[in-house]
Amino acid sequence: MILSKEEIKKLEYSGYRFVGQNKHTAVKICHWTRQSLLDKGVCYKEKFYGIESHRCLQMSPAVSFCQQKCEFCWRDFSHNKTQWIGDYDEPGIIIDEAIKNQNKLLCGFFGNDNANKNKLIESKTPNNAAISLAGEPTLYPDISDLIYEFKKRDFTTFLVSNGQYVDRLKNLENEPYQLYLSLDAPDKKTYDELCNPQIDDGWLNLNESLETLASFNSRTCIRTTCVKDKNMKNPENYAKLIKKADPDFVEIKAYMCVGSSRDRLTLDNMPEFSEVYDFADKIAKNCGREIVNKSEISRVVLLE
Repeated sequence: MILSKEEIKKLEYSGYRFVGQNKHTAVKICHWTRQSLLDKGVCYKEKFYGIESHRCLQMSPAVSFCQQKCEFCWRDFSHNKTQWIGDYDEPGIIIDEAIKNQNKLLCGFFGNDNANKNKLIESKTPNNAAISLAGEPTLYPDISDLIYEFKKRDFTTFLVSNGQYVDRLKNLENEPYQLYLSLDAPDKKTYDELCNPQIDDGWLNLNESLETLASFNSRTCIRTTCVKDKNMKNPENYAKLIKKADPDFVEIKAYMCVGSSRDRLTLDNMPEFSEVYDFADKIAKNCGREIVNKSEISRVVLLE
């Protein structure tokens, strides 16, 4: 196995469930899936894009693999690997077991009188995969076939990448429903300090991925995580990079002080919604875009 028994146990304690023989894939119930089942709100992706929160499968096929150690990431970096090592499970097995484990995690809601019964029934057959739980999913060697297998099962797929594995993105035979590229710095200095690349040429890799984004047939989105006193500066530089990538959407979202990021940052680094909105407005004006939607509770603004 890629992770030790102790590492798996620690992650399971925080809500992860590992699937497959090689234990590189995990699912975890999203906060908004729980809230939706109780009719207490939905994820901003439902508001922005129509993705039903109660039918979303939050997962990653590369939990312990990433080429960056971003200060704002909720992951524990103690088991981080920058390139793939070991064997890997086939996409069909991953999806079958991911759905099975998600249903196990949700089974307690069937005894909750406050749960929406119709949503509970629908939740047993998820139809969107948020391939973004932890790690860099493009490092999973079979990521293209995983997306294809999800498509065969009538899933939409939201794939989130840090843009470091440029060749894998360029040669992705099966594109996701929506491809996210993380852009968390307006310049190389900020990127190096905040995203802590663990491989050479991190900033160059990101820029090359930005340049290839317009070649995708799928919907594309740039996501910026705003960390107060760290990267909420130079909106005109963000705008230049966004213009170069020409994505369909841009999400400007607040850093949330959760998980292991609390060991690296504080609540003071979590901007208020008004601060995120003002920063998003400055970026929008510099790249000829408009704010078209927002979610105050998630502290996120959508540019289109």
